[in-house]
Amino acid sequence: MTSPGNSLVVGVDVGGTFTDLFVLDEANGSARIVKVPSTRGEEARGFMNGVARVADSAAAIATIVHGTTVGTNALLERKVARTGIITTRGFRDVLEMRRRDRPETWGLRGSFKPVVPRDLRREVDERVLADGTLHTPVDLEQVRAEARSLLEAGCEAVCVFFINTYANPENERLAVAAVRELWPNPHVTSASEVLPEIREFERCSTATLNAALQPVVGSYLGRLENDLRAQGFAGELLVVQSNGGVMSRQTASDLPVRTALSGPAAGVIACAAIARAAGFPNAITGDMGGTSFDVSLVANGEAALAAQTAIEFGMVIRSPMIQIETIGAGGGSIASVDASGMLQVGPESAGSVPGPACYGRGNMRPTVTDANVLLGRIAADRPLGGGLLAALDAEKSRQAIEEHVARPLGLDAHAAAEAILTVANARMAGAIRLVSIERGHDPRRFAYMPFGGGGALHVCAMMREVGVATGIVPRYPGVTSALGCVIADMRHDAVQTLNKPLAELDVADVQRRIDALAASCQQRLDSSGVRFDAVREVVALDMLYAGQTHTLPVVLADAGQVPVTAASIRAAFEAAYTAAFGRTLDGIAIRVMNLRYARIGVRPKFDLKVLAPEGEGSTAPLGTQRVFHQGQWHDAVRYARLDLPVATRIDGPAILEQADTTVWLEPGFHAEVDGYGNLLVRPS
Repeated sequence: MTSPGNSLVVGVDVGGTFTDLFVLDEANGSARIVKVPSTRGEEARGFMNGVARVADSAAAIATIVHGTTVGTNALLERKVARTGIITTRGFRDVLEMRRRDRPETWGLRGSFKPVVPRDLRREVDERVLADGTLHTPVDLEQVRAEARSLLEAGCEAVCVFFINTYANPENERLAVAAVRELWPNPHVTSASEVLPEIREFERCSTATLNAALQPVVGSYLGRLENDLRAQGFAGELLVVQSNGGVMSRQTASDLPVRTALSGPAAGVIACAAIARAAGFPNAITGDMGGTSFDVSLVANGEAALAAQTAIEFGMVIRSPMIQIETIGAGGGSIASVDASGMLQVGPESAGSVPGPACYGRGNMRPTVTDANVLLGRIAADRPLGGGLLAALDAEKSRQAIEEHVARPLGLDAHAAAEAILTVANARMAGAIRLVSIERGHDPRRFAYMPFGGGGALHVCAMMREVGVATGIVPRYPGVTSALGCVIADMRHDAVQTLNKPLAELDVADVQRRIDALAASCQQRLDSSGVRFDAVREVVALDMLYAGQTHTLPVVLADAGQVPVTAASIRAAFEAAYTAAFGRTLDGIAIRVMNLRYARIGVRPKFDLKVLAPEGEGSTAPLGTQRVFHQGQWHDAVRYARLDLPVATRIDGPAILEQADTTVWLEPGFHAEVDGYGNLLVRPS
């Protein structure tokens, strides 16, 4: 992964408030972090400012791995390229009809505005039947005419989406070739290339969003690479995918839809690796940033994957991605009292600009951060990490809480602040239960791992709320996603629809498809220019009993080494079904819907013990701080967290401070520093 003269591997995560960098020097095994303020809408500026603080010259950097939210933000803010769709006659409204769902299930209100308006969704004559039979050959003159019309309408990107292309993509292949001949840029997306899978809405939505993001993400990554090259960078620029793997810059430009949830996915990958190393293969992660709280579950050392997600109502992306539940409960989440007199926290956020009231930038509505500042859990005189603010204004926090929460509820300011945290903690605990209890996992068997700038302030509260016995606060919670960028392997996923009863399945054809997908994914690995320690593959089938609606993912062990058979597929399905539901169903035919393939290039790993504190360190307190907790004041001892040597035990109440976060250790809890620099938090 490194070449002579450059030994630095840098993970970069651009967040809404900070751009975080984790820097690993492979030559001497050392690691350090860098935080710089982000510039919303100009993410490249924070990126390059951070890189400038890594080394004297970008030529010293061997590899940069980037977790980006550019694509996600563009979708949420609808700041995507003007895009057109060319589709089968009669199917221009698939994107708008969705699954006949609505924003509010039990209400009549709510609206949906598709990312491509109806006048830019054009129809042509062609038809393939569900079994792959060619019914109507595509009229290429119509295709060319509609493509020219979309260009005249100002479209920068186009998606070609024909019905049933999962069964036979020939019409779409010809149409795409015709469009690419006349389209003035490379932003032409073929739905069957992005997602050759049954279900027309999901395929249309995923491909259309990919097309709309290509100019946005492609130009952003292209500018980044050009700026880096201009500074002497000669290494590889890689991008984190939603599935927790990484891909080349070119692949990310071609398939930007796979960068959705890129940053949070990298954080989960880092947490999984840290928890495994610390002896906790089962962990629940909680990423608390300025706007949101993202929760995921790691079982047996592996992050759970979901087949699809919705970035927003109606914006469905069907692509393997780490299963993450998000709620609006970040440090900037605004607290208010509604018309019924109920205290609400979030989902509205003050964000990083203007930020919480204590930032002194004009917002005077109270946030979760303001509650933590007023209660003494964040020292107002400490600079905010990355040089964003020299100090916080606790008086502005008090004024905001008194006006908007304390007076309406008839409480004093400190009781109101604690009420804000109680509501926020309850919402976060609910998200933890959603990924654990509601999916058949007992959270008491898992460790809880908070990260992000605000997660460690609530670690003890989450343990109390959910019943978790151990909390793991990583060495650098605020830059965990950047650390995950360095740890993540390269991964490429592919899918093909089979849609056959198991009894009629041509297993020889399945094996040929596996071999073809392996070759295609390996080609992408080879094109990245990255060295791998090993290459792994995962082969799975989406299966179900006849008459069922939802499929079950069935992993075929050793499918890459041993030819698949009908018997091995049946045995794998019955084992997976029994594990999920406790029994199999006799006398009902089994159906195979999709073949899924993943090829994973295992990147060289570093020993996480480089994160451990070095030398004798120091356990000397920095002083004490008055903290309001559960209705009374406590004298909490302050420590410089990163100075604490391995095996140090700290008893609560205590505050452990570091540049990227603050750890609040409640009375009745204690923390120990393990050999990887983590704080292991447990009830005393």
